[in-house]
Amino acid sequence: MTASPPTPRPGVAFLLAQLGAHAAGLFAERIAGLDLTPAQAGLLRMLAAAPGRSQRELAGDLGMPPSRFVPFADELEERGLIERRRNATDRRVYALHLTEKGEALLTELAQAGMAHEQLLCEALTDEEHDRLLALLRRMADQQGLRPDVHPGYRTLRPKPKP
Repeated sequence: MTASPPTPRPGVAFLLAQLGAHAAGLFAERIAGLDLTPAQAGLLRMLAAAPGRSQRELAGDLGMPPSRFVPFADELEERGLIERRRNATDRRVYALHLTEKGEALLTELAQAGMAHEQLLCEALTDEEHDRLLALLRRMADQQGLRPDVHPGYRTLRPKPKP
C-alpha cells in the first residue's frame, strides 16, 4: 500500500482570497440593514473624502465606464443620499455631493465598518493588527492597488429596475 502525498497547506494567496470573500460577505450582510450595497457604501465614502468631483472622474477612479456609473449614482440620488450640482466653472459637468441624509448615513456606515473590523480582527492583539495592516498595505502597493478603491467596481452592474 502506497502512502498518499501530504495535503499541501494553503498559502498566503489562498488565505487572503478566503478571508476576503468571507469579509466581503459579512460586510454586505452588516450594511444591508442600512439598505446599502458595499459598492454604494464605497461611493459615499469617496464623496465624503472629496466632494464635488465629476461623474467622469469618479467613474475613472473606480475603473467603471461612465455609462455604468450614471445609473449607479442615479440610485443614490433617487434615495436623497447624493445630489448632482452644475460645476461652477463648466456648466456641462455635474459635481456630486453628499446630502445631509447621505452624511447621516455615512456616520452609521462608519460605525458598521468599525464593528466589522473588530469582528474580523478579534483574534489579533493591537500590535498584530497594526503589523498585519502594514504588511497588507505594502502588498497592495506592490500590486498597484489603490487603497480607497475596491477592484470589484470594474465589474459592477447597476441593479435592474423593477
